[in-house]
Amino acid sequence: MPEKIVLAYSGGLDTSIIIPWLKENYSYDVIAMVGDVGQGDDIEAVVEKAYATGASKVVVEDLREEFLTGYVFPALKAGAVYEHKYLLGTSLARPVIAKHQVEVALREGATAVAHGCTGKGNDQVRFELTYQALAPELKIIAPWREWSLKSREDCLDYAEQHGIPVSASRTKIHSRDRNLWHISHEGGELEDAANAPLATTWQLTKSPQDAPDKEEQVTIGFERGVPVSVNGMTLDPVSLVELLNEIGARNAVGRVDLVENRFVGIKSRGCYETPGGTLLIVAHRELEALCLEREVAHFKQQIGLKYAEMVYFGLWFTPLREALDAFVESTQKEMTGSVTLSLYKGNVSIVSRESEYSLYRTDLSSFTMGDSYDQKDAAGFIRILGLPSRSRARSRMEVV
Repeated sequence: MPEKIVLAYSGGLDTSIIIPWLKENYSYDVIAMVGDVGQGDDIEAVVEKAYATGASKVVVEDLREEFLTGYVFPALKAGAVYEHKYLLGTSLARPVIAKHQVEVALREGATAVAHGCTGKGNDQVRFELTYQALAPELKIIAPWREWSLKSREDCLDYAEQHGIPVSASRTKIHSRDRNLWHISHEGGELEDAANAPLATTWQLTKSPQDAPDKEEQVTIGFERGVPVSVNGMTLDPVSLVELLNEIGARNAVGRVDLVENRFVGIKSRGCYETPGGTLLIVAHRELEALCLEREVAHFKQQIGLKYAEMVYFGLWFTPLREALDAFVESTQKEMTGSVTLSLYKGNVSIVSRESEYSLYRTDLSSFTMGDSYDQKDAAGFIRILGLPSRSRARSRMEVV
C-alpha cells in the first residue's frame, strides 16, 4: 500500500495542482485537509474539487472559533501589530491549520505532510515550525521548493495540462488569503511598490468615497481583555467578529498598504483589509489606556512588539510565546469595560471609555486644585530627579 500524506488544501491554484503532482512524483495516497478559518469558500465545492483532482480522502475541520479564541484574541490582548500596520491575519491562521493537519496525519496513519507555500514566503516557516514542534517524525514535502515550476503562469499551464479548473487570471494574478480576521492581497499591480492598488483589488471594504456620509457609532464590550459584546449584544466570538467586519467594512475602515520585511529577509508589498480587527485593536488599546498602570502599560508595549514578531516568524508553538501569554494574561484581569467608537469614511475616533476598574480620577486630573494632590510635593520630587543633572553641570563648571 502507498504511504499516506496529508496536504493542507485550500482549493486555490497552488494546492489544486499539488495533489496530482504528489501522486505523480511520490506515489502518495493524498489526504486533503481543509481548515475552515472563515475564508468564505464553498466548502462542498472545495471538497468536490479535491476528490476530482485525485485526493483519496478529504477531511474538513471547522476551526473558526478556535482560530479566534486560541490565536486571534491572545494576539489582540497582547497588542500584537507587525511593523506598525499588519494585524497578522494570515500569520495567526497558519499555526491552527498546521496543528490540525498534524492531528489528521497522526489519526490517519500518514507518514508525511505537505503545504503549498513558496520558498520565498513566510508561510513555509509557519507551517513547518508547527509540524516540527508537534510531530517531528513526519516527513515534510514542500513542492514549491522541489518542482520545476517557477511562476504562477507555470502553475496555470500545469493546471490546464491536467484539466484542473482554477480561478486565477493570466492578465492580473492576485494571491489572496482570507479568513475571519482579514483578507490579504499580493501580486498583480501590487508587485511594483510605486503602483497604487486598483479599486478592484479591495474585496471587503468600501472606499472612503463610497462610504456613508454620516458617522456610525459602535460600542464594544470586553471581559478580561476578550471582546464579548457589540452595541450591548452579547455574541459568540465568530458572530462578534463577523458583525464588526460588516460595520467596519461599510465605513471604509481597515485598509492597509504595507511594504513589510519577510522572515526570509525579502521586502514584499501587500494590501490587507481587517475591518473588524481594526475596531477591536483600537477599542482594546483605549480600554488599556484607562485601566493599565503606567509601568505595566509601557512595558507591555515592548511585549506587543515581540509577540507580533514571533507570530509573524511562525514561532507560535514555543516556550517564549507561552511565557508571553502568561504575562499578557496577568495584565488583562481588570480589562473589563466598554469603548464606543465613531466611524466615518475610514476614520476611527473615540467617543467614550468606561470601566469599573478605571484608574482615571477626575479629582487628580482636573485643573481644579483639591486635597488629593499637594502641589508643593512636586518641588522636592523634581529637585531629587534633577540631582544627577545638577551634579554633572557643577563638575563641568569646575573643570572649566
